[in-house]
Amino acid sequence: MIFPCIDLMDGKVVQLVQGREKALEGDAPEAMLRKFAAFAEIQVIDLDAAMGRGSNDALVRMLAAKAVTRVGGGVRTVERAQALVAQGARKVIVGTSAFTADGINSEFLAHVRDAIGRERLLIAVDSKGGRIVVKGWRESTNLAAEEVLRSLEPYCSGFLCTYVDKEGMMQGTDLSWFRRLRAATSLELTAAGGITTIEEVQALLAMNVHAALGMAIYTGRLSLSELASLK
Repeated sequence: MIFPCIDLMDGKVVQLVQGREKALEGDAPEAMLRKFAAFAEIQVIDLDAAMGRGSNDALVRMLAAKAVTRVGGGVRTVERAQALVAQGARKVIVGTSAFTADGINSEFLAHVRDAIGRERLLIAVDSKGGRIVVKGWRESTNLAAEEVLRSLEPYCSGFLCTYVDKEGMMQGTDLSWFRRLRAATSLELTAAGGITTIEEVQALLAMNVHAALGMAIYTGRLSLSELASLK
């Protein structure tokens, strides 16, 4: 599947480069939903919540009420995960809180799984320089994505894996990394970060990996109509 992305910051739809520099603003959230109407599911990330500087709850609630969504950003408590489900999110994405300084935050993940159901929980395993990064991609851990997917499987129904090295840079992604991840888990896998061409999207789909697309859609590099035909 292909998941168009709606990233929220300061009440606006934005696209960032490597999670830091704002590159552009999109149309209003409702307008973006209309543009993405041909797609079965939308990915929504609350960047303010992810960075610990507020939230865009009202917009998340509106988007989740009007579309099938997978929602992440700042899910650091069981209550936050439950609230997103109550707002209408089909799946909840947990990133930073899935990990500790030394490894996997098993206790927290078990609590979230038990509270909302394993089928609703996705874990974000984002990588920069070969290591998992957290806290809005600003801190690096000592963990490699390929090494932890299997251990995370009991808690979730799938993974969102972002290749942060190329996120938002329109320079292509690392298909070999996603092949290694695909070999490391049997669960649903969604790729993000630097996906720029239709050939990359097709290559990911061919290896049974979903694609979450942001910058390439917002800049017009990828055609929504062509992508919709790949579903």
